[in-house]
Amino acid sequence: MNSILSFLGFLAPGYLENSLKGGVGHIVLNAGPMVQLVLVVLLIFSVVSWTIIFDKFRLIRRAERESVEFLEFFWKSKKLPMIFGEAKKMKDSPLAEVFRAGYVELSKFSRAKADPIEREKPDDISSISTELSGIDNVSRALRQAVTSETTRLEKALPFLATTGNTSPFIGLFGTVWGIMNAFRGIGIKGSASLAVVAPGISEALIATAAGLAAAIPAVVAYNYYLNKVTVLTLDMENFSSEFLNIIERHVLGK
Repeated sequence: MNSILSFLGFLAPGYLENSLKGGVGHIVLNAGPMVQLVLVVLLIFSVVSWTIIFDKFRLIRRAERESVEFLEFFWKSKKLPMIFGEAKKMKDSPLAEVFRAGYVELSKFSRAKADPIEREKPDDISSISTELSGIDNVSRALRQAVTSETTRLEKALPFLATTGNTSPFIGLFGTVWGIMNAFRGIGIKGSASLAVVAPGISEALIATAAGLAAAIPAVVAYNYYLNKVTVLTLDMENFSSEFLNIIERHVLGK
């Protein structure tokens, strides 16, 4: 390592001294306008991505914790009104939200079924049809709640995917532009020494590094949170099926 530094210092002592003294900040401040614009864009992408990453971490963590608590309470309690009251306290649990949607629709059906006119015709075919229609409404409400909660959990994740896919190319654009400037500098000065080439090359490579720095965390976070959302969605679908089976046994006596 020392031999390499000595060789570089022999070829371009002034540039090596300034680079070691100023570091990355020195390179960025002395970069061309286009490369600086690329770095600003990548910085914005990175800041927004990290904001989403931290927000999703808190959201997913609360959703998982409250969903576990809700399931425990659901299977221990045998009274739906009590479960509904507890579910209203768990606003971050997707399972609780699915239950609330199904319970509200079930309450509407129960009130319609309790109508004195309907009770006078217990064996009427239209009464059976009403029960089946009521169950269909509950099932539809559960599916809509699952879709709504999945959309809520996936919100802003596409931005992470966009950052992971586009940031390397944005950085590559800055790299190509920097190399173009480096070769132009060689042509103007008529020299290909390290002192002439190194500033442009370092300016170009810093854009690539910035692109990768923005893309890698975004890709990792996107895959991680997408897997978490998939698991929560499967949990909601399984819970919806179990809840609907309970309702069917209660209503139709299956």
